[in-house]
Parts: sequence; structure tokens; C-alpha cells
Amino acid sequence: MKKLVFALAAIMTGGLAQADNLDGVSRMLCAAAQVQICIENDICYTTSTHELDVPDFVVIDTDKKTISTTKASQLNRSTSFTSFLKSDGVLYLQGVEGGRAFSFVIDVETGRLTVAVARDGFAVSVFGVCTDAKL
Repeated sequence: MKKLVFALAAIMTGGLAQADNLDGVSRMLCAAAQVQICIENDICYTTSTHELDVPDFVVIDTDKKTISTTKASQLNRSTSFTSFLKSDGVLYLQGVEGGRAFSFVIDVETGRLTVAVARDGFAVSVFGVCTDAKL
């Protein structure tokens, strides 16, 4: 459960980074700008990334199919995604862990990121940006 929460929450953290064209990039540094949590039979609300106690940045490696914390965070966390597809200028990453399904959508041209994590009765949406991790 912690790995999946990390994957989602880590993407949610930090300020809005400069988006970048990701054509041909296999390692991306991603940060979140907006986070919203929805609970079944309740309301949706916006939350700060700090409330989730997660790292500010994550690195997505499409070759290794991993989402990991940065070295500077000293958290040493990683999770894998099982599905990866690039179609019409969009990257799609999906996986399941700890009773949660997660899906990342990244626009290759702009670096814009949209993430959804869902489990029974609970969903989190994240909007952020990604850039080339080698910069």
C-alpha cells in the first residue's frame, strides 16, 4: 500500500516545474501541481502534497518500468508499473499495487501529467508536469 501511495503522492508533490518536450525521453522527473481526493458517499476536496508526507519529486523510468524517489529525498522508494503504451503523442502507464489501480497520462509534447489512483470507495487525481531527468 505504501508503494502505491508513494507513487501517486510523490507525483503530486512540489511546485509546478517547467514542462518539457519528452519525445525520445525514457527517464522523466515529475512533480505535482494540484491534488484532489474523492471519497465515496462524501465529497471531493483539494489537499496539499505536504499532508500526504511524500517526496517532492519522482523519477519515471519507462525502460525499467519503475517510479522512484529521487536520491536527494533519501527515501529509497520504488514501485513498478505493468503496462506502458505510447500512442499519438501520449504516454500511458498503469499498474496495480496494494489494492489500488493507478494510471498516469503524460503528454509528450508539453510534459503535462495527469494521474488517477483508485481503490474501492476512494480516488485521487493529480495534475503536474514532467521533464527530462537527464537535464
